[in-house]
Amino acid sequence: MKFVDEVKAHVKAGDGGNGCVSFRRERFIPKGGPNGGNGGKGGDVILEADAQLSTLLDLSYPQQFRASKGSHGKGKDQTGRNGEDFIIRVPLGTVVRDDETGEVVQDLIMEGQRYVAAQGGRGGRGNARFATSTRRAPRIAEKGEEGQEGWLRLELKLLADVGLVGYPNVGKSTLLAKISSAKPKIADYPFTTLSPNLGVVARADHEPFLVADIPGLIEGASQGVGLGLRFLRHIERTHLLVHLLDVSERRPQDPLEDFHALNSELRAYQPALLQKKQIVVLNKIDLPGGREKASHVIEPLRELGYRLYLISANTGEGLDELVEAISEILKSMLSGRDGRQES
Repeated sequence: MKFVDEVKAHVKAGDGGNGCVSFRRERFIPKGGPNGGNGGKGGDVILEADAQLSTLLDLSYPQQFRASKGSHGKGKDQTGRNGEDFIIRVPLGTVVRDDETGEVVQDLIMEGQRYVAAQGGRGGRGNARFATSTRRAPRIAEKGEEGQEGWLRLELKLLADVGLVGYPNVGKSTLLAKISSAKPKIADYPFTTLSPNLGVVARADHEPFLVADIPGLIEGASQGVGLGLRFLRHIERTHLLVHLLDVSERRPQDPLEDFHALNSELRAYQPALLQKKQIVVLNKIDLPGGREKASHVIEPLRELGYRLYLISANTGEGLDELVEAISEILKSMLSGRDGRQES
């Protein structure tokens, strides 16, 4: 399924039905009086969070969403039928913005949570509602109110416990495939992953947690280089960042330089991202030169206060220890205990 994480949508609630002008006309009742009913209320346009959805693809076409109008009132004091609400189901983590101002008007993060994006118009009153002791035969009725309408921008921010960050081809997708049931595309060229991948890590000895592989992070991502700017929003909700570094000879760059450069991009995009708990994973230690290269960066990173894990996502070496550590960190953080960085 194609991954779509931002759409623009026009919503139009239903107009209220008009009130009715009517008089009671029955045999032997010459002065029956007014009996025009009220118009029905227009339907609302409602956004509802649905845990079964993972993309905004279904909202790409069409981009116009209309609720039905309320029916007009009728004689014999019959109120018009209310218009049906139009329910738009969106993934958990959908942020609703006013497209004109950019203001966030709602954040849908709980299953079944609803937001009335456009409220239906009130039905007009029939002439029976205008009758008084001095005005016994009113010939007036109200028109129904127009339903609200406007343009919204919907942005999806994934609700994952852990975000995998790192340069292209450092092994994020391979790691996700090894520790979860996710099946991301894996290949030996840059930008293999063109959209975030999610995987549930479920082991018998700990609570399951959700991991997101965030693609396209390179130097300059916060200025729109590569794919990073588009997907950086998906790590905003994560509790823990797992920063992967490639320590093999295949990547000539210094892992420490990669680490600091990528953190600079996170800071430029949103400084609060660096306040998140972050652990560092040195990957590809099974390849030539991997362990030796890793030995040169262990102490500098530990001095900065980061937990370090040496793994081979390809062979599986060190993965059990890494998963156990992530599980314990999440358990500690979510239970309210101290989640500061540890060396």
